[in-house]
Amino acid sequence: MSSSVQLLETTGFALRDALVRRDWAAIGELDVQCRQAVEEAMVEAVRDEGQLRERMQELLDLYRELVTTCQAEQRRLAGELVQLNQSQQGAKVYQLFT
Repeated sequence: MSSSVQLLETTGFALRDALVRRDWAAIGELDVQCRQAVEEAMVEAVRDEGQLRERMQELLDLYRELVTTCQAEQRRLAGELVQLNQSQQGAKVYQLFT
C-alpha cells in the first residue's frame, strides 16, 4: 500500500472516530488533513489504483455521513436557539409586570 493511500486510510479512520465522538474541533482539523492527503494521492503515482479508488470511495461515503450529521446538528442547535430566544422574550415580558 502506498504512503498516500495509507495516509488516506489513517485520516479517514481518525475522522470517523471524531464524528462518532462529535468532536467538531478535531473534525475541522482532520478535514484539512484529509484534503491534503487527497491532493497528495492525486499527485503521487500509486501502484494499486484499486486501493486508492476504494479509499477515496470510503472517504466520499464518510463525508456524506458527515454532511448529514452536521445538518442534523445545525437543525438541533437552531431549535435550541429559537427556544432560548423565546425564553428570553418571556422573561422580558415577565419583568415588565413585576
